[in-house]
Amino acid sequence: MKVGVAGFGTIGRKVAEALDRGIEGLELVAVHTRRADHAAAQIAKFRRPVPVCDSAQLVARCDVVVECLPTVAFETVAPAVIAAGKTLVTVSGAALLDHPELIELARRSGGRIILATGALLGLDAVRAAAEGEVHSVTMITRKPPRSLADAAYVVEHGIDLASLAGPLRLFAGSAREGARLFPANVNVAAALGLAGIGPDRTRLEIWADPALTRNTHHIVVDADSARLELKIENVPSDEKPGTGRITALSVITCLRSLSAPLRIGS
Repeated sequence: MKVGVAGFGTIGRKVAEALDRGIEGLELVAVHTRRADHAAAQIAKFRRPVPVCDSAQLVARCDVVVECLPTVAFETVAPAVIAAGKTLVTVSGAALLDHPELIELARRSGGRIILATGALLGLDAVRAAAEGEVHSVTMITRKPPRSLADAAYVVEHGIDLASLAGPLRLFAGSAREGARLFPANVNVAAALGLAGIGPDRTRLEIWADPALTRNTHHIVVDADSARLELKIENVPSDEKPGTGRITALSVITCLRSLSAPLRIGS
């Protein structure tokens, strides 16, 4: 399968590098980014350099497009990929909540949308529980202040996180509303909502906590089949503290599963 990567930042660059090193059954053929010169300089060092192209060329060249763009740029690539009947791999759960029409578009075009696990765990178990009756899903996200300092909500409201002396709750409400206000920070909440009882019934809290050094998510699912209590502490990436290092790795393992003879997990 021919694979393209849209976005060459914290996630996209690592995914492209992994594809260049080699993933069985997949071939990196193109990259699309707004910073074309910067990406071209990095790609020139690859074992098999590929062109940096515009979004239309990316869609035309590829069977699979890995979307790693900022949330605001999601719709510049994703709809075209799906309309062309191609496969879109993304971690932009918040963007999918804003564009539910893409699911119907994929149904009509024969395209496919794969929401990679990202910085979360337990999505297989949540999806399985949702086949029965799920009573409630709650998620509490706690991050170091530096991981939330650039969030649009924090900037727009002039919240000073640098001088926090203790934990500060920034948000409490539905996963849908949290994903809207913090789209680059809680894609995990959107994914959890889509996997379980929906983003409107999934409850979310977001905290800035100066005592932490890792992005932490605590999830409790109460269902008729099981009670799940999940906790993950993600190491922030150096380039973008709001994004955990494991996010790019989850996309890479998602790509491996596309052609692997053995797939672990549902």
